[in-house]
Amino acid sequence: MMRSLILLSQLFFYLLLFLYSQLTSSSSSVPLCSQDQSFALLQFKQLFSFSNDVSFNCDEVGLHYYPKMESWKEGTDCCSWDGVTCDRMKGDVIGLDLSCSWLCGTIPFNSSLFLLPHLQWLNLASNNFNYSSISSRFGQFARLKHLDLSHSMFSGKVPLEISQLSQLASLDLSDYNSYLKLEASVVKRLVQNLTKLRELHLENVEMSSISLSSFMNLSSALTSITLNNCLLRGKLPDHIFRLPNLRELILTDNPELTWSFPMVNWSTPLRYLDVSRTIYSGVLPKSIGKMKFIQHLFMSECKFNGSIPAWLGNLTQLIDLDLSINNFSGEMPSSISNLFVLSYFDLRSNNIQGALPIWLGNLTRVTEIFFGTNNFTGQIPSSLSNLKNLTFLGLRYNNIGGRIPNCFANLTKLTAIHLSYNQLTGQFAEFQFSDSLEFLSLDNNRLYGSIPKSISNLVNLSFLDISSNDLNGTVDFNMFKKLKTLLYLNFRANLLHGVLPVPPSSMRNFLISNNRLSGEIPSSICNVTSIEILDISYNSLSGTIPSCLGNFSNSLVVMDLRRNNIYGTMPETFAEGNTLRTLVFNGNQLEGLLPKSLVNCKYLEVLDIGNNKINDSFPYWLEDLPVLQVLILRSNKFNGQLDNFKTKSSFSLLRIIDLSHNEFSGSLPTNFFKGLKAIKTTKESEGEVKYMEQGYYQDSVIVAMKGQSFVLERILTIFTTIDLSSNKFHGKIPEVIGMLNFLRGLNLSHNRLIGHIPSSLGLLSVLESLDLSSNRLNGEIPMQLTSLTFLAVLNLSQNQLMGPIPQGKQFGTFQNNSYGGNLGLCGFPLSKNCGIDERPPPPIFQEDNNPMFMSGFGWEAVLLGYGCGLVFGIAMGYFMFKIGKPQCLLGLIEENRPRKLKMPSNQRSRGSRNYSI
Repeated sequence: MMRSLILLSQLFFYLLLFLYSQLTSSSSSVPLCSQDQSFALLQFKQLFSFSNDVSFNCDEVGLHYYPKMESWKEGTDCCSWDGVTCDRMKGDVIGLDLSCSWLCGTIPFNSSLFLLPHLQWLNLASNNFNYSSISSRFGQFARLKHLDLSHSMFSGKVPLEISQLSQLASLDLSDYNSYLKLEASVVKRLVQNLTKLRELHLENVEMSSISLSSFMNLSSALTSITLNNCLLRGKLPDHIFRLPNLRELILTDNPELTWSFPMVNWSTPLRYLDVSRTIYSGVLPKSIGKMKFIQHLFMSECKFNGSIPAWLGNLTQLIDLDLSINNFSGEMPSSISNLFVLSYFDLRSNNIQGALPIWLGNLTRVTEIFFGTNNFTGQIPSSLSNLKNLTFLGLRYNNIGGRIPNCFANLTKLTAIHLSYNQLTGQFAEFQFSDSLEFLSLDNNRLYGSIPKSISNLVNLSFLDISSNDLNGTVDFNMFKKLKTLLYLNFRANLLHGVLPVPPSSMRNFLISNNRLSGEIPSSICNVTSIEILDISYNSLSGTIPSCLGNFSNSLVVMDLRRNNIYGTMPETFAEGNTLRTLVFNGNQLEGLLPKSLVNCKYLEVLDIGNNKINDSFPYWLEDLPVLQVLILRSNKFNGQLDNFKTKSSFSLLRIIDLSHNEFSGSLPTNFFKGLKAIKTTKESEGEVKYMEQGYYQDSVIVAMKGQSFVLERILTIFTTIDLSSNKFHGKIPEVIGMLNFLRGLNLSHNRLIGHIPSSLGLLSVLESLDLSSNRLNGEIPMQLTSLTFLAVLNLSQNQLMGPIPQGKQFGTFQNNSYGGNLGLCGFPLSKNCGIDERPPPPIFQEDNNPMFMSGFGWEAVLLGYGCGLVFGIAMGYFMFKIGKPQCLLGLIEENRPRKLKMPSNQRSRGSRNYSI
């Protein structure tokens, strides 16, 4: 018995010993991080501050972003820290993933990061390294297999030492802007040394200096190449298309890059190809038909022409097909109906003709159709009811007619419909749509009838545009009460009548101009406190402006009440902190003084109160508005002199100034002209025509030419004009006007000006219109005016000028009426000849190197648009604003092909698409 107990105790002892040995063995199999590497990481942490603003792009691609380094604590095992990976056998730090980690700082040459010699995987993507350069010491990570420095705001030249990372399988230096540059020598070494490379992503890395022949020796192991927007130039070797393992190739946004597919003995495993915005020019190459595995094909803006080939229907694995913004013509081939897995189909901005085919209903997996800006005719086929997965339908800018079919009511995933600018007819009340709809654009068609109450069933609607139709009746906003998400509503240019409806309190953009509304503006409109755009212009509204309208909304950007019958005074109070950018009361019967509280509108860019009865002196205090660019006070009762400006830089951003048809007196304001810095200089590149901004609202301006008023559309950033006509100014024309180098229109007519025409006006090198008529100017016409090679309208009539009319260049195009009433003038085009002693000397000109303003628009085209003699008006017009768009609409109303979003961890996403109206 005793012996048995002894044996049992011994057995128990050995069992405990065995368990202990197992435990110690197990614990030693996961060694702790070495002290020196832990210290190096903690030192690295000290380089950065943390800000959640720097990793915003991570959310766009569905990655969680947070400050990973916050878990890095002294005295804890670094192998357990967020973003740190250790070798399980030795405890060495072999991986560091600090992507989307809110990092803000720089990585200096002596950083402790470079004391981690065992790193195999390093990801610093989507942080903010403050435009610092990439250290050459990154090249010492000899074991590194994956390096991702993308979207982290590095700048400067990529160091040559990166090419020493011969073990790399993936390299990503992409960014959102071209701050990094790869030189030819570095590219050459990269290609030579990185023979194991499988993924190469260099989006937005500037590579303009490299020879494309460098790509001849790219690693045959490559599966993915991203070279979009790299400023590549020349002919791409077709060898890149022969890489045997290449599945993804992105070359988009290299507008000087040409390419062609191999013609013979070619097969490819390509799944994803994007060559958008490169140069091909010609018909779609047949070799595309050999891409049997292609799933995503993007070939927008490549200058393709001809018809869409039938063999395209053989690419039966296509999921995305983008042939937009080319010059394809003819009809769509029926073979496209074979693309049964097609999801994204983009043919917009071509010249495709014929009726929308019935077979579109066979593409049952399609989610997005972009067919806008073509020449489609016929009616919308009812077979579209088969497209149960359809979320977006874009057919704007075509010639589609007939009624809108009720098939849309059954498409429960459909969120956006663009049918604007077609020939659609029928009563609006007849149409039926699914309650899933968020965006509906039916503007510029031929729809008629009243707005149906059934619109209230579209409970998810956020955007509705039914402008420029023939809709009539009144607007009952009770039908919109259920539409809690409705933000944008455009009823402009219809036949609506009755009182002004008050939109729901959630409304951001309310446009109901150019209708037949009457009655007073209800004060309850001030309850719509979230509104950004309020356009009720061109109606028959009367009464006074509610006193609350000046301060009811801190988000209001545009208030347009022009061309109504509103009387009384302007609102007295414009609250501090408001965001008004455009204020237009033109064409009413407002009187009294201009409210000085307008000085609180610090963001005001356009102030137009022309054609009213305002009786006041010039509002000098407006010079405190830092961004004011357009000031129109014409046709009021403003009076007094213009000589009380605070500083020499008053109104420095003003570009369009109209003080005409008032009662201003005194001398022309020399200091005022000196302060107009925006007319002295310009940041626009020569010949480039841009509009100030874009958005939902367009603000028109009215100018006077030859006694007529014209409403002109779209203000160009390079357009400038000064109109001080029809006042009581006297004295001489200041020489300083010649300093306004970029002035395009000057009207000083119908005043009491005396003296000579200053020769300095010959320095206005881009001047297009000059009207000094109906003054008391004397002396000769200065020869310097012949250097105004853009001058298209000249009126010097009804003065006391004398002597010979200068000859040459534009002066050979002006008629008698440019000089009428100046009895002392002689020479062409007048019938009065000059004496021998009066004949003007032949002008000496230098070759004019300035490109034509509005390149691409001849004066003949302008004359067709605005009548004989009116030339410079093409440059004036609507001031388009990019107001603060509601973010929930951005995914619906920008129609730009989305870029492929790059995930910091080398994952890929098609991203969200944006649609425009």
